[in-house]
Formats: sequence, C-alpha cells, structure tokens
Amino acid sequence: MTTTNVQWQCRRFAELDTATLHAILQLRQQVFVIEQMCPYPDIDGRDPDCLHVYAQDADGLLAYLRVVPAARTDSGCPALGRVCTAARARSGGFGRELVNRGLQALAQHYPGQACVIGAQAYLRRFYEGCGFAVFDQPYQEDGIPHFHMRRPAD
Repeated sequence: MTTTNVQWQCRRFAELDTATLHAILQLRQQVFVIEQMCPYPDIDGRDPDCLHVYAQDADGLLAYLRVVPAARTDSGCPALGRVCTAARARSGGFGRELVNRGLQALAQHYPGQACVIGAQAYLRRFYEGCGFAVFDQPYQEDGIPHFHMRRPAD
C-alpha cells in the first residue's frame, strides 16, 4: 500500500462533515462489531465531546481514534478510545502513527495530563511500546479481555 497520499486530521465533532462521520462509524462497526463479533453500543454519546484523529486516502478511511476528555471518563484522565485500523491498512505502521498522533492531540488540548486506555489484552505489548503501563487487574469488556493502562504526562 502506498502512503504518499495519506492525510491525517484531528477534528472536533462539529468539524466533521457527514461523509467523514459516516466513514468513521462504518470503520468502528467493521472492526469492533463485525470482525470481533461483539455487538455493543458503539454510539455512546461521547463522540460530540471528543477529538477525532484519523487518516484517510483517496480510497477512504485508514485509521481512527478518539480522544475522550477527562470529564467523560471514569478515571478522571483523558483517554484514547475506539482505536482501529482498516483491514487494508494493517501492518503498515498506521496503528503506531495513529496512537502517536492521538497522544500529540492529547498533549496539545490537555497539556500536562496523563492518559488512559482500555486496551484489549492482545495489544498490551503494542501499547507498552507507546509508553503505557498496566495499572489494574485484567477485566472483561463485551467478552474480550482488557487491561487498564496509563501513560504519564509528557
């Protein structure tokens, strides 16, 4: 896959056009509901308060995450959530770049604050490589093993 025409964006919910919002919701559904066979309420009311970080090319969305403000999390820290990469973009480094860009957006909009993530267990090492560390016992969410992970403020 060529990466020369990839555009990265960080937008507030109100700045998303309808086609982009549709593509975001479609990618999240494809990854979390269909691929992982996990019916859950993806549209949880938090999106309007989040920053949305994503990559796209001429063929559509490649990767996406949302930065959830501290006021909308249980931890009292901003969080990265709904981290996903389109099947056609996997193994191309988009996941790491996506998380790095999410952390940059978090540092810009929430300076000096730590960050949390509810990481699927199979991605623990990936997130550790991004500076996160497990801080609690493993837990199940929608039938999938997860870890609470935290990354200190920069």
